[in-house]
Amino acid sequence: MADLEIKDLTVQVEDKVILKGANLTLNKGEIHALMGPNGSGKSTLANVLMGNPFYQVVKGGILYKGEDLLAMAPDARARKGLFIAFQYPVSIPGVTMSSFLRTAVSARRGYEKELIPVGEFQKLLKQKLAELPIIEPTIVGRYVNEGFSGGEKKRAEILQMAMLEPEIAIMDETDSGLDIDSVKIVAEGITRMYERANGNMGILVITHYSRILHYIKPSNVHVMFDGRIVVSGGPELAEELEAAGYEGIRSQFEVIAAEVQHEGAVKRAGKVFWVEH
Repeated sequence: MADLEIKDLTVQVEDKVILKGANLTLNKGEIHALMGPNGSGKSTLANVLMGNPFYQVVKGGILYKGEDLLAMAPDARARKGLFIAFQYPVSIPGVTMSSFLRTAVSARRGYEKELIPVGEFQKLLKQKLAELPIIEPTIVGRYVNEGFSGGEKKRAEILQMAMLEPEIAIMDETDSGLDIDSVKIVAEGITRMYERANGNMGILVITHYSRILHYIKPSNVHVMFDGRIVVSGGPELAEELEAAGYEGIRSQFEVIAAEVQHEGAVKRAGKVFWVEH
C-alpha cells in the first residue's frame, strides 16, 4: 500500500467540477512532479489534501498511511506527517516565526497541554538553521511573512518544513513568483532536506514550469489536463514538456485516445497515457 494514495478523486467548487477522477500514488523516499497548465486542477488537489472545506469531494478518496485522509481535520493531517507548502503563504502580524514554529513543532510532536521546552526547541532550531544556510537566522525574530519578499516567504516555508520533519510534503507551486536565482536557492533547500531524511520523506512538487525540476530531480512526472492525470513518465517527460509545451503532450494524448476504445493505461515511448472512454 502506498503512503499516499489518491483514488478516482472527483472534486467540485459550488457547481463546477474541477477534479474529474484523479489518481496518484506517492511513497516516502520518492519525489514526484505534478505538472499541467493553469486551470488544470493542480492547486485544487493541494487544497483537498490540506483539508480546505471550500472544496467538496463528491467521489473517490484519499488514503494516507492506510487511513482515510478526508476524515481527518487539517491539524490531524499535519500531526500525522503531512505538510503543505502554500502557493501564496499568508502573513500573521504580531506572531514571530519563532513562536509560530514552537507551537507547530509542539503540536506535531504531541504536546497537548504545554509547548516543547524552550531549550529543546532552541537546540532544534539552531540545528535546522545550520543545515539550511540559505535561511537568514534573523528571520525567526520577524512576524510570520510580514513584509517578506517572495523568496523570503518560500525560505520561511522550507524552515517550517525542516522543523516539522514531515513524511509527505506537498509543494504547491513553490517556484511561483520567484526569479531564477531564488528558484535555485529554494530548490536546493528542499533537496537538502530530502537527502537528510534518508528515505523517510516523500515529496510532490506541483508546478506548471519545468525550471524548478532542473534542481529538484523527480523520479516520476505526471501531467494533468482538465482535472485528470492523463500521462505519467520519468524525468524525461519534464524535458519533453519544456521542449514541446503542453500542447505537444495534449496532441499525443488526443491521438492515443482516438485510437483506444477502452478505459485503461497505454504505454508509448516510456510514458503511460491514461485513457477513459
